[in-house]
Amino acid sequence: MKVGFIGLGIMGKPMAINLMKNGHELKVYNRSKGSVEELVSMGATAAKSIGDASLGVDALITMLPDSPDVRNVMIGEDGVLHHAAEGLLYIDMSSILPEVSIEVGKKLAEKGIHMLDAPVSGGDLGAIAGTLAIMAGGTQEDFDRAIPLFEAMGSSHVLVGPLGSGNTCKLANNMIVAGNLAILSEALILCRKSGTDLSNVINAIRGGSAGSAVLETKTPKILNEDYRPGFKVDLHIKDLRNALKTGLKLDLDMPVTEMVMGMYKELSEEGMGNDDHSSLFRYYENHSR
Repeated sequence: MKVGFIGLGIMGKPMAINLMKNGHELKVYNRSKGSVEELVSMGATAAKSIGDASLGVDALITMLPDSPDVRNVMIGEDGVLHHAAEGLLYIDMSSILPEVSIEVGKKLAEKGIHMLDAPVSGGDLGAIAGTLAIMAGGTQEDFDRAIPLFEAMGSSHVLVGPLGSGNTCKLANNMIVAGNLAILSEALILCRKSGTDLSNVINAIRGGSAGSAVLETKTPKILNEDYRPGFKVDLHIKDLRNALKTGLKLDLDMPVTEMVMGMYKELSEEGMGNDDHSSLFRYYENHSR
């Protein structure tokens, strides 16, 4: 399939590479040209502009930081809306507000452009390995068209519901991950302060009810104090902020999400916003007496 791809960051670049490895023909665009040049050396074509990335392709994928970025790229003054041909399948794999997915989708539909919101879970390691969990919102027909692309990037892909459902699901996913990281960090501090070996604790509990993907992927970073970003603190703050905004509109009380959001904001204010979100452990280190 011919695919346009906009956004070649920590997640987007390995996702694009996996599409190419699986035989898809890519046309790529990114603000930073280093990633574009790398993919061109692997056989991709460089798009001249955002609009150009949507021309001559069967599908367009975006992997962008937040809601305003998606809105601007797709329906802004010189966005894809003003360039793409009718029938294009647009797949937004960014994590944004569900209401923005619906807004953008409605605008695109007026020009006959089909849209799925399909955010992912699995972090940079999942993006590199092609084992992402993909949660999609849209029609069954559009989802079926996207399956060959999803299979190249992920190990699972689920149509959650209509447009916007993918990002609602992703908000839930990242709320759960945040809560999991918080209690994991709190528990590990308890063990460290008591003099118990953390590696032995992790080996003891990983096969029981406390075992999780978070435990497996994030405890090595905590034990090695390796907080190079797979998923940045500031991006997790953005997702939790979007979850709280969505919950507020639904008149929900979300105390755990608010609490962990506060912890992450404190780390960000201390200059750790670009570190991996597993650095939440350092919040507990800083506050342990």
